[in-house]
Amino acid sequence: MMRWLGDEFRKHLCRRIGPGSFAGSWRERFSKYYRSADELSLEEDAERKVGMLLKMIFVATAGVVAYQFFPYMGDNLLHQSVSLLQVKDPMFKRMGASRLSRFAIDDERRMKIVEIGGAKYLLNMLESAKDDRTRKEALKALVALSHSEQVAGVLHQSGVLPIIISTPNSLEYIDIENYKSKLMKRYEDLKYDTSI
Repeated sequence: MMRWLGDEFRKHLCRRIGPGSFAGSWRERFSKYYRSADELSLEEDAERKVGMLLKMIFVATAGVVAYQFFPYMGDNLLHQSVSLLQVKDPMFKRMGASRLSRFAIDDERRMKIVEIGGAKYLLNMLESAKDDRTRKEALKALVALSHSEQVAGVLHQSGVLPIIISTPNSLEYIDIENYKSKLMKRYEDLKYDTSI
């Protein structure tokens, strides 16, 4: 009796899940294997549009975050470069001076470097340099800073001219002499007294 009842129940279930039954029509409606080509193209189009929307939201968010944080990174890099000038190792001093010469591209950044003490540390670096490579990087950074009249005035008040004149020339690095002559010419153009 139980076997017969189980067989009848199985037959009953199989009949209900057939193509015309509720379960069969549900499977046809929600499975992509039973969809027509128009429904599939609409679904793919919707998926593509949602994907593009998510990508645009991501790009916009990344742009806003970058716009908020990159100015602070610039200030941090300036401070790090000035702190590299304070280290005793000449290699780190050269790295800091090289960074400062690359950052000094407009008057605002040049003044920012002077405000955080970069000019003072560059002069100390030039005065206490024991090798020509360190002198060359310090002079290069001072040339980059002196393009601004305000910074040139601050450097002049700090005593840049006696330090430049007392810096020895190098047979190995011709750039040292070039940077010294550029600085002296800049101060002559700005009508400073260069006869020391």
